[in-house]
Amino acid sequence: MPFDGGPYVKAAAFCDRVIEGKDGVLSLIRVIDRLTTTAAGADTPKDMPPANFPVSAVVMLISGRARGRHELRVDREAPDGTRKPVWSGSLLLEGDYKGNNVVLNLNETFELEGTYWYDIFVEEELLTRMPFQVTYVRLSAG
Repeated sequence: MPFDGGPYVKAAAFCDRVIEGKDGVLSLIRVIDRLTTTAAGADTPKDMPPANFPVSAVVMLISGRARGRHELRVDREAPDGTRKPVWSGSLLLEGDYKGNNVVLNLNETFELEGTYWYDIFVEEELLTRMPFQVTYVRLSAG
């Protein structure tokens, strides 16, 4: 394993908003892991129409013994198994207790009902997976 001894995941979560204080400390507002989308009326579609949803993803890492510049990547796996890249960038791991916080402001479009998995990689090493559940509710009149 190329990252034996780090980096370690301190936190990986979706939330409505992230506030960064002057001291660099993050506050995650309304940590979420699901979206319920609804359609109402007499002609509600049987299948879920695409749902756009703005969400912040936060990945907090602690270096441990890992050092140097590395690529961080986030990929999304849809409920049907299709994958797509969401974000990639580099981060500097300085070792020990020092960490990196990555905040991604995403505007995701969900086209299927079910669980979406967001995979967090450093280089090609999977560090963790973040689930996001999408549920479709049809409301019909009468």
